[in-house]
Amino acid sequence: MTATTYTNIASRILVVDDEPAINDIASTALRYQGHSVTQTGDGTSCLSLAQSSAFDLIVLDVMLPNLDGYEVCRRLRESGNFCPVLFLTASDAPEDRIKGFVTGGDDYLTKPFSVDELTLRVAAILRRSRTRDTDDQFHIGDLSLETKAQEVRRGGKLVKLSPTEFKLLHYLMVNAGTVVSKTQILVNVWDYDYAGSDNVVETYIGYLRRKIDDGQVPLIHTRRGAGYLLRAG
Repeated sequence: MTATTYTNIASRILVVDDEPAINDIASTALRYQGHSVTQTGDGTSCLSLAQSSAFDLIVLDVMLPNLDGYEVCRRLRESGNFCPVLFLTASDAPEDRIKGFVTGGDDYLTKPFSVDELTLRVAAILRRSRTRDTDDQFHIGDLSLETKAQEVRRGGKLVKLSPTEFKLLHYLMVNAGTVVSKTQILVNVWDYDYAGSDNVVETYIGYLRRKIDDGQVPLIHTRRGAGYLLRAG
């Protein structure tokens, strides 16, 4: 196995796949990058490990014994665990990829995959999760976002967001008052140009609206055919 070495901060990664060969290939590649890797092969043990140890990333196969990857991710998010998740799957159907994002995943890699693509995507997710803007606080109306504390408040009330929802809101707040397109959002929030993935953006905008705008003066606005705009009033 060969792999290109990328500049990474050493991280704790949990690799979950019931196919030993794939699990070992992924784990070896990530260890080669300098990461500390824990391996397991089923959904139940993944949940147990994620609850008892702090990981920086979970590489999670979709088809697993006991609990599938989507259910594992959903339970993690419900329990307040927002560790980034990279799904592995044999299916490249758009509806499956969207389901991965809807359940709280951060990225999606189709089998068979190259070692280089795996390590690139892992590096991108880790970079996103660690990125802190030089401007720590943003305010739009009664909405505030603090990058260092990773906190969002509306009217003083704490709003719980997943890492991807936080990244999307941060991007909208950095560009407050400017219309940003779905393509711009995909490139800047997910780091990839997902052709035909408009529904992913729409889904996450819907999440933010329910958490931030529900029952209050809307801050997130749609510009039909152009994109989205965050502004007060």
